[in-house]
Amino acid sequence: MLIEGYEGYDDGPLAAGEPLLDRPGFWSNHLPVLCGDGTCAERPVPEWFGEDGADADALSELLFDSERWPVFRVPSETGPGAVVVYRNLIGEYGTDYLLTDSDGNRARRIGGWDGDFTGAGLTWRELTGIADGPSSAAEGVQDPASRLLLLLPLLTDPDVPDDEASARVTAALVVVGAPPRTAPATADHLLAHLARRARHDPAWESPLSGGREGVRAAGRSEG
Repeated sequence: MLIEGYEGYDDGPLAAGEPLLDRPGFWSNHLPVLCGDGTCAERPVPEWFGEDGADADALSELLFDSERWPVFRVPSETGPGAVVVYRNLIGEYGTDYLLTDSDGNRARRIGGWDGDFTGAGLTWRELTGIADGPSSAAEGVQDPASRLLLLLPLLTDPDVPDDEASARVTAALVVVGAPPRTAPATADHLLAHLARRARHDPAWESPLSGGREGVRAAGRSEG
């Protein structure tokens, strides 16, 4: 697989990762990265997502395989889409978030996780706009719940509508298998951490509006 615009990693062993979304253990690997900087009062555990430790361990071997970097495509019919890449360089594991142009032919990095978040990120409206606009004509993730949760680590909006966001994330978690009884608490836990992380630069404009690719958390720009 080749992602045009994914500069520096053109020869990476990229492979379609979408089938992994249906494997037990995926979400308990993907979403706890939100607490990777140690600022969460309580770190998420697999049971929050309807999974167990064995599921999470088995799936992590596939997600973090240095010989196969899973790629999750989130195409959009109404505008730019996104791509999530598990960049499994030995000794430099991380997750890259790319924004694709409206025809899906070229991507650019707008954020990433390497122990902490760096990048421009998305507002809540931009995030839900991508999640709710799947393109059936393109390969990738079509389910709105999975799309929302895949891109949730990109949320860097200081003005998230709390009730709406909590309801949306709760519903998405239930769709992917989280226990309905505990899903609201899990959603609020993840969103609360994202709210603490957000750093708003008044001069920053969203990458969807053609603004600069600022780095809020780390204070450095992405190339």
